[in-house]
Amino acid sequence: MKKLTVKTQLGIGILLLGAANVAFSAGNLADIASGIKTQASALATALSVVSYLAGVGFAMAGILQFKAHKENPQQVPLSKPVVMILVAASLVFLPTVINVAGASLFGGTPSNAATGGGGSALVGS
Repeated sequence: MKKLTVKTQLGIGILLLGAANVAFSAGNLADIASGIKTQASALATALSVVSYLAGVGFAMAGILQFKAHKENPQQVPLSKPVVMILVAASLVFLPTVINVAGASLFGGTPSNAATGGGGSALVGS
């Protein structure tokens, strides 16, 4: 069996303490579920923000790689900027895809913010 490093043990300990704090601070199971739902919502928002920022960063890097390819095609293959632009597009649209998939799986309609308006044409209303 592989021995865990000190950093890994510390991380696991912090996670367990946080979980214990949530469990003991809540009065009943409904309060715990409500707290987890609130935290999941905050995590989804953070994921959306990070995804948009990373997508914009990859787009800028892809544009710079196109410029580098134009200046020196032997050193910079064309596949590198193309892949960066595809990753950028995937990251920018990731929150929308997750929102629509969640609405499809769990019912309801996607929120207006993630679909760019209404969005009722994507999911049967």
